[in-house]
Amino acid sequence: MTSDPKDKMQQLQRILRGYGPLAVAFSGGVDSSFLVAAARQALGDAVTAITVHAPIHSRREVAQAAETAAALGVRHLVLPFAEMDDPAFNANPPDRCYICKRIVFGEILRRAAAMGLPHLAHGVNLDDLGDYRPGLKAAEEMGVLSPLVEAGLTKADIRALSRTMGLNTWDRPSMACLASRIPYGRPITPGVLAMIESAEEFLQDLGFMGCRVRHHGEIARIEVPAPDVERLVREREAIAARLRTLGFTHVALDLEGYTQGSLNRVLGK
Repeated sequence: MTSDPKDKMQQLQRILRGYGPLAVAFSGGVDSSFLVAAARQALGDAVTAITVHAPIHSRREVAQAAETAAALGVRHLVLPFAEMDDPAFNANPPDRCYICKRIVFGEILRRAAAMGLPHLAHGVNLDDLGDYRPGLKAAEEMGVLSPLVEAGLTKADIRALSRTMGLNTWDRPSMACLASRIPYGRPITPGVLAMIESAEEFLQDLGFMGCRVRHHGEIARIEVPAPDVERLVREREAIAARLRTLGFTHVALDLEGYTQGSLNRVLGK
């Protein structure tokens, strides 16, 4: 397989043209935005971006997805949805993502079929295969396509190609649903999700992009990229005061900084 991102892009275009009319599960993040842009080039108007709006997704990210879809000139559908109606999901087991994706992809596939779109793709890339992501199993079982993996594209490739294409998402921090901030076994509730969303929006407004607020009951454990740790310490009093108004009793800073999938460490014990 070639290591040249440009060659991978050409391969991606061939793959996408082979699919024909296509729906894309669209979060508005780096990967799904790149996939929609590439599909738009390959398929023209025969691509539809579909975003699920649920309590586990921040309203800010859903709004960004709408803006990105409009900028790309693709048809965009937002589906109101409620994973919270499923007790198995609310229980927050280690395979929570599998349960969630079975629900979400099922709804998107039904809507796509009603629109005459025979295929659904999502923005998983080659690097994602090395992490614990049970949602990928759900996607495979349901026939959801992974064109970025087929083309051998890594996260670095996608960022580089997105920048070349003029996509303003090329340097956007990695995104994940709000439920990923809650340790396995702790129930997922609308109130907890709202606390996390408000806390992260507050930090984002202060310039801490790519932050995570992990919800450990009364404790908020903040993760920010390592270069931002010292600045957050300088602003700790205002941050702690704000997060206490949201319902947290204690506010802690993770000295390691933001680490993707940090809550998965318990799975190896």
